[in-house]
Amino acid sequence: MTLTQGQPLRIDGMTAKTNYFTVRRGGVTIPVSRGGRGRLLILCPGLLTTQADLHELITLLRRDHDVVTFDLRGHGVSTGADQYSFEAFLGDFVAVMAQVRRLDLPSAPMLVGHSLGADLVVHYASEHPGIVTEMVLIDGANPVPEPFITEADLPEFRAMFDGLATWIEGSEGTPRQVLLTAQEMLDLNLEVDVVRSAILDRYRKIDRPISMIMSTSMAGDSGEGRAPWRNQNWRAGIERLVREQPHISTSWLDAGHGLLVTHAQEIARIIRNTQAQPARPVRHSSQV
Repeated sequence: MTLTQGQPLRIDGMTAKTNYFTVRRGGVTIPVSRGGRGRLLILCPGLLTTQADLHELITLLRRDHDVVTFDLRGHGVSTGADQYSFEAFLGDFVAVMAQVRRLDLPSAPMLVGHSLGADLVVHYASEHPGIVTEMVLIDGANPVPEPFITEADLPEFRAMFDGLATWIEGSEGTPRQVLLTAQEMLDLNLEVDVVRSAILDRYRKIDRPISMIMSTSMAGDSGEGRAPWRNQNWRAGIERLVREQPHISTSWLDAGHGLLVTHAQEIARIIRNTQAQPARPVRHSSQV
C-alpha cells in the first residue's frame, strides 16, 4: 500500500483549492481529497454514495473544517475490486486513515460516517483508541433488534437491487459511477445485518464522544408493506443503543436514508455545533 501524489483527480464540484492523493491497497486505487480550514474531519461515505454525490455537504463542511474524504472501492473514481465484503471496505478505510495520519496534522480528527461508512467508523475507532477526537454517525451503525433482511424479504430486496443496478448503469465512466452488481449489493447488506448484530460490543470499547444523526424514514415513508416495521426497527435500535450508552446524543431528521444529499444543510449545521468533549471511561457491560 503506497501513497502517490500526482495529477488532480477530476471530481465534480471540487475546487482548485482541493488537494488530492491516492491510496493503493491490494490492487485497488482509492482517490482521496482534502480541502477547507478548521478542525480536521474525515468523512466516510456509505454504499452507493460518491464524493461527487456529496458535493454540497462537503462544500458546507469545508467552511469550518479541514475535510478529508474519499470514494469507496468500486465507487466514483476508485477502481473496481474482486471483493466487496465488509472486511474489504474496512481494510480500505484503515489504509486511508494510516495515510492521513502521516500528513502534517494539527490535531486528531473527527470521524463522520454515513450508513456503511458509519459502521466502518465504529469498527475503526473500537480498534484504534485515542486516535480520534469524536464521531458523528449518520443513519448507520445501528444495533437493530431484528435483521432487516429475512428469508421472506429476499425476493423484495433482490428486485430492489436489480432496479438499483439498472439505474446506476447510466453513471458508468463518471465520478458518480458504482461498479457493484445487484448480487454484490445484496450480499453486502446481508453481511452488514450480521455485523450490526454484534456492534454493541464495538461501542463498549470506544471512549470518544459520539453523536448520531438518524432518519425517521430509513425504509421510505410508505405506510404499506414492511416499511413501517423497518422504520420502527431502525428507531428501536437507537433506543437500545442509548439505553446502554446514555452519553450518546441523537438527532432525528424527517428524511429518508439519502439524507446526506437531501438534508445537507441540516447535517452540516449539526456537525458544526458538535463540540469536542473530554473522553469518557470505557463501559464494560453485558449484551442487551
